[in-house]
Amino acid sequence: MQTGTVKFFNESKGYGFIRDDESNQEIFVHITGLVDQVRENDKVAFDKVDGKKGVNAVNVKKI
Repeated sequence: MQTGTVKFFNESKGYGFIRDDESNQEIFVHITGLVDQVRENDKVAFDKVDGKKGVNAVNVKKI
């Protein structure tokens, strides 16, 4: 699992971005990929998968 920080998450639209601690890359996260509810600046652990438009975060959990 990777770790990162939630940079942005819009609950009403159901998506956001996580900044990966290792690569500093911004990774898209959809609400369906969340295990726990998240907010901006939460530290999270997640898995990366290839999506239609690039890398997505899934199995996102607060740490």
